[in-house]
Amino acid sequence: MKFGRVRIQRNRTRSSLVESSADNLSSGLQEKNGTVVTEFFLLGFGNLHNLRILLFILFLDIHVTALSANVFVIVMVVLNQSLHSPMYFLLSQLSVSEILFTSNIVPTMLWLILAGDGKVSVARCILQLYLLGVPAMSQCLLLAAMSFDRYVAICRPLHYAIIMTFTRQLQIVTFCWLMGFTLTLVVYVFLDELEFCVPNVINHFYCDTTLVFELSCSDTSSMELVAFLESLPVVLTPLVFIIASYISILHTILRIPSSTGRQKAFSTCSSHLTFVCMYYGVLTSIYIFPPSNNSDNANKGLYLLYTLVTPLFNPLIYTLRNRDIRAAMTKYLHILGHCKPPKRELLLLSFIYMAPQGFRSAQLQST
Repeated sequence: MKFGRVRIQRNRTRSSLVESSADNLSSGLQEKNGTVVTEFFLLGFGNLHNLRILLFILFLDIHVTALSANVFVIVMVVLNQSLHSPMYFLLSQLSVSEILFTSNIVPTMLWLILAGDGKVSVARCILQLYLLGVPAMSQCLLLAAMSFDRYVAICRPLHYAIIMTFTRQLQIVTFCWLMGFTLTLVVYVFLDELEFCVPNVINHFYCDTTLVFELSCSDTSSMELVAFLESLPVVLTPLVFIIASYISILHTILRIPSSTGRQKAFSTCSSHLTFVCMYYGVLTSIYIFPPSNNSDNANKGLYLLYTLVTPLFNPLIYTLRNRDIRAAMTKYLHILGHCKPPKRELLLLSFIYMAPQGFRSAQLQST
């Protein structure tokens, strides 16, 4: 009887050990495949070897130039009385959105290139998505507002001063920014409820919404539906509005009898149209017709164009093609000549001002 009891106890002990080891194994597998993580790892651009310092200097230079150019546009609009018009007021708000957008991404990217430390907490990643969404959504609405301003100026010039009052400008800008903050906050609330599991690696240089969704071990169907529904009033509706506005503008321009009048009317909206085509062209290439999954370098190249180069094009397009801003820039360069500014900024401003003059003189010589 004693031996029987000992055997039963041994069997119970073995069974309990087997059950505990099975539990440990299953929990170990769960830790490897389903553990809720608290941080992500950004791969960035991979192993750059000797190109690390070169890319860091290049991207830093572009970022500083973009920030300086956008700040310069804002300062010009604020300080110069000749630029106190609805078009330039909306342009200054567009520059503000560009500064907020690129300042949220590029510092992280530069740190990845220089230090190679891609660890970022989930909370910080979600916060970055929110801080990216606000200026991105507001920018689409601001572009639509700028097209409305051009529509009123060209198609209804006699009512322009009545429609585009300063109160109306404030209402439009406030609506654009409030929509950006509110709609992005809805997405942020949904994102904050998600749980993320291993693998926690993001093959990118910043937290992108699509890649973050893929890492979630929660049900993201409702989140994706909300993001899709929000894209309609923020991305698609402004684009349709811009297209409709420029169809009306083109119809009005073609009815102008003189070629000089047609050229002058089109020149007032050519800068905005150029930036809209470039902006939505890059967005379409990234989100609607992206490269294949195997071409990660092509994807990152498009994102670089969107996050680093596009913020630089906005002030350059408007300064190179706009006579009023060039006139204000001439006044500013004259003041800087007495203050002895840094050579780099003076050379940049001189190039922005002198480039159109050189192109114009070359055209005159060729004719």
